[in-house]
Amino acid sequence: MKLKSVFFLFCLGAFMAVQAQEVDKAIVQKQANAAAAAAGDLKGVDTGEKDWKFSGAVGLNAAATGLWNWAAGGNNNVNGVVYGRFRLLYHKNNIAWDTNLDMEYGLSWIDQQYDPLQKSSDKLNFATKFGWEFQKTWYLTLLAGFQSQFAYGRAYDGTEAFDPITSKFLAPAYTDISVGIDWKPNDIFSIYISPVAGRLTAVYVGKNLQSSYLTEHNIDLEQTLKEKYAVYHYAELQEGVFQKDYTRNVRAELGLSFKGAINYAYKDLKLATTLGLFTPYAWDKTVMGTNENGKPIYRDNNRRFGNFDVDWTTAVSYQFFNCLQVTLSTDLRYYNGTKIAKEYTNPDGSIRVENGERVQFKGIIGLGVGYSF
Repeated sequence: MKLKSVFFLFCLGAFMAVQAQEVDKAIVQKQANAAAAAAGDLKGVDTGEKDWKFSGAVGLNAAATGLWNWAAGGNNNVNGVVYGRFRLLYHKNNIAWDTNLDMEYGLSWIDQQYDPLQKSSDKLNFATKFGWEFQKTWYLTLLAGFQSQFAYGRAYDGTEAFDPITSKFLAPAYTDISVGIDWKPNDIFSIYISPVAGRLTAVYVGKNLQSSYLTEHNIDLEQTLKEKYAVYHYAELQEGVFQKDYTRNVRAELGLSFKGAINYAYKDLKLATTLGLFTPYAWDKTVMGTNENGKPIYRDNNRRFGNFDVDWTTAVSYQFFNCLQVTLSTDLRYYNGTKIAKEYTNPDGSIRVENGERVQFKGIIGLGVGYSF
């Protein structure tokens, strides 16, 4: 009897253990199915990340100065600058496409007899790059860019003398096309380098404008601008004898390119800065003669490997009260071969003018009406 009781209790315990195990398996399977369903639902949730992102800033900055019996002197003046900066970014899977457009135009009115209306700012910059991510944050990239301006630039002297054109749309114009590697760890920062970079520097003057300048002012405008922006080459007339040839409208170069960019936004603050470097694969230090300062002129016009063209632009804007905006924009340039005149005073008091390559810088601080998005 006692043995039967023990056997009965053993069988009962074994049965209950099996049942408990089946229940545990059912619970685990149910939880696993619920987790899989939740994961599937999560994939369909919109996290707010979009494939396309469009941002930018537009505005008008203005300033005015009024003087009345002002002993220190000066002139009444009004300044205005209108600008627009836009960025379109596409990023999905292993494809990234980043496009930027930067435009700016400004005028100044000065209360004076001659040259009262003067251009103060003029910029048209476009850049786009398309990349394929072959490894995390590293992209094989095709980049293209274009830089020029909208209107005539003139050498204002504040007198009744004629103010000649010093630049215009497509004179100069810089077009860059390259293939390289782009390191893009996020949507804010990128570094691009290309060993296969082409640069086209163009100076184009229409026939009507060229003809009117020759007829009315006896100025060969096309040759003047090509000389200023180094769009010419030295043709060998005979062995050892060279002469500048201005028949081409474009100077084409193949070289090494580098570009770094930061685009950052925090609430109403926006920062965009881009540094571009280019050096051509060229080296020809054949002396063509000497300039007005007695320095040698080389056949490659200083456009040789290791001499970098520099483009550095920065724009900072802060919006407050929904419509008012403070902006700071700077442009720094240095182009080998581009000649800029500068006056110097000799010891005897006379003035001499020297043409040479110089650092170009422009800065604008403004307060005006603007909108950022």
